[in-house]
Order: sequence, then structure tokens, then C-alpha cells
Amino acid sequence: MSSMLYETLRRRVDDGTVPGAVALVARGDDVEAVAVGSTDADGNVPLTRESVFRIASITKPIMAAGLLTLVEEGRVALDAPIAEWLPELAKPRVVRTPSSPVDDTVPAARPVTVEDLLASRPGWGLPSDFSLPAAKALWKVQDHSRPFRSWPEPDAWLARLAEVPMLHQPGEAWLYGTASALQGLLAARVTGLTLPEFLAERIFEPLGMKDTAFEVPAAKRDRFTWAYAPSETGELRLTDSPDGDFSAVPRFASGGGGLVSTADDWLAFARMLLSGGGDVLSPTSVSRMTSNHLTAPQRENATLFLEGQGWGYGGQVDVDPIDPWNVPGRYGWVGGTGTTAHVIPATNTVTVLMTQVAMSGPTPNPLMREFWRMCV
Repeated sequence: MSSMLYETLRRRVDDGTVPGAVALVARGDDVEAVAVGSTDADGNVPLTRESVFRIASITKPIMAAGLLTLVEEGRVALDAPIAEWLPELAKPRVVRTPSSPVDDTVPAARPVTVEDLLASRPGWGLPSDFSLPAAKALWKVQDHSRPFRSWPEPDAWLARLAEVPMLHQPGEAWLYGTASALQGLLAARVTGLTLPEFLAERIFEPLGMKDTAFEVPAAKRDRFTWAYAPSETGELRLTDSPDGDFSAVPRFASGGGGLVSTADDWLAFARMLLSGGGDVLSPTSVSRMTSNHLTAPQRENATLFLEGQGWGYGGQVDVDPIDPWNVPGRYGWVGGTGTTAHVIPATNTVTVLMTQVAMSGPTPNPLMREFWRMCV
């Protein structure tokens, strides 16, 4: 496996797809890790297993686990309306139909619950059709083309979101992104902590995730990767440097995609899930996280993102063996900054791929698919 991993990553580095990549596959206690290439496109600093990456949306499973610790303590309930802690969202409006203009709305049929957030069905979020009026209105608030340090303070962000009509009634449809950001704001309001403080207390410190955070301090920036995106010409375009967007905690610490991490830190989180929760979660919470909560029509309507699979809490859950790597029960997600991580309970396997080149859309890129194919 190690030679196959190395050869695949080496080929993608040599053809310019990525400056470098770190791949990790753990089967029980047997861990194979390969680092190829460099932290930047100029080849100045070799990547290592300890390199730090922007992990974007593989933040989402970590955020869901954090919120579930509050459920277990009884500080929030799955069926509790989120308006108890986020009163800005107490009286949402919903567009009459998904294609209706934003001023053609009806009241929400019921309150948004904590479970709606965990299952990514709150009514707000990005659909497969980005051209819908309500989706365009949401993008102005939830603009992922901008770094989180340029987003407003959480209270101001919530006030802006409250003005955007929902695309669907609460619980009706799976929608992307907004739910995880709201999970982070909810956890902060419930505990009185900032989201960085909360996740450090509940997840990072108990699991020894020493390099996972919302910022990279100066002492660690020699291990921090540069960030790129594919350009129209096929060359890589620089989007961030080690001293850039993650040099300080942003005003808006997003539970949807704001973390940096290493392959081994995500492995520690994944092993917690495979062990049934360890000292962090109960087996019941882990089961809820890693079980599909979507109906077949909801999965079908989310095909652009989920490619026919389901969704647990904070991550995708494979339901059907559509592709060779789809193992029923496989749980994890992809990060728009070029990362992907999964647990496969059936084989006690963890797979992590870290790169520093952003995806060009919601669809996983060829390197991710090549990696997954090797891991089955």
C-alpha cells in the first residue's frame, strides 16, 4: 500500500496537480503514512507527516461531535428549538416554492431544532441549484469565496442570516453549509465560550489534537502549507500564505470549515469514533453521528454534493455501493481546501488525504477518487 500511495501522490505532484500531499491509512494499529512534495509550489520546504493544512469542511464532523457533548450533558436536547439560544432565528420565513422570489414567503411550519442542525436540514443552506433566488441571497451572507477573517462578528452574521428566507421548511431537505456554522454559534451561546475555546476543551485537548485550531501560531508556521486554487489555464493560483488568513483567530470562527489540522490529529478524532466515543462521546452519540438520517428523496435532491449517499451528523454516510470506495457505513467528508477523511467501521479503517489545492466545485477531484480507490 505504501508504495502505491507514494506512486499516486508522486505522479500528481510531478504533473503539477498539487505541490504536495500527505496520505494516511490506518487499519487498526497498522498505520501507513506518505508525504510527497513540498509545502509550496516553489518546492522550498518538503512536506512531512506533521505538516499543517487548512482542512475546511472536514471541520464539520468535529463540530458535530462537539455539539453532541452538550446533548449528552443535557444542556441542549435534540428536539429543542434553537431559538432558545439563537433568538435572532425565532421567526424564520420560507420561500413559497424553492424557485420563488425572496419576497414571496410563508412562515416556517415549525421551529428549527438542534437535530435539524446536526442533520443539515435547518431550511437554510446551499442547494444543488445555486441559481435559485433564495440561494443567491444566502450566498451574500455565507460567501465561502471570502476568508472567515473578513466575515462579520457572529451576532452580526446571525442578524443578516435572519433576513434571508429559508429555501425549504425545517427538516424537509438536506442543504449544505449553514447548519454547521450554526452548530458552532449554538455551542458558543450555550456555554458562554468562544468556539475555539469550546472545541479545545471538548475535543482537541481530550484527544491530543495538538495542531488543530482556528489559527496557526508563529512557532508552527514552518509546518504550515501555502494554499492554492486551480486557475482557468490549469496552473496553480496562490490564495493564502502561512502568515495570512490563519495568523490569528478570525472574528467568525466557523464550525463549518474554519480549522487547520494534521493527518495524525484527524486520525486521533477518527479513532475516537471507531472506539465508540472513548472519553468524549457515548456509543449512542457515535451511532447517531455515523448513521444516515436522510430519506431517499432527500438524498436524490442532494446528488451534486452527496453523489447518492446519505448524511449523518456532520458528515456523509455511505448507503449504496455506487462506486468501489462506497462501503455501507463509511463516514466522513471532503474539504474544499483539498482534504478528505473517512472512517470505515466495517474494516476498522481510517483514511486521510491532505493537500493544499482547493477543489474547483462540490465534486471531489480525481486525486481524491484515486486515493479512495486504493483504500478499499
